[in-house]
Amino acid sequence: MCMEEMLSLYDYLGKAAGKELGAAVNNFAKANKIPVAIKEVSNPKYKGKIMMYPKSFLEVYFEDK
Repeated sequence: MCMEEMLSLYDYLGKAAGKELGAAVNNFAKANKIPVAIKEVSNPKYKGKIMMYPKSFLEVYFEDK
């Protein structure tokens, strides 16, 4: 079975999403029972947990945005 590619909002958008957009995407994913993964990152700009979403979910979510 092939696992779908999981991306952070940063990976998908090519820039930091910010707290407001991040919360909106996460709430929408939860409401629609979208599987998410959590990854720990540490870099000069951010240290902590980030959410990872299926690429197809992000494509649909941002399609009309």
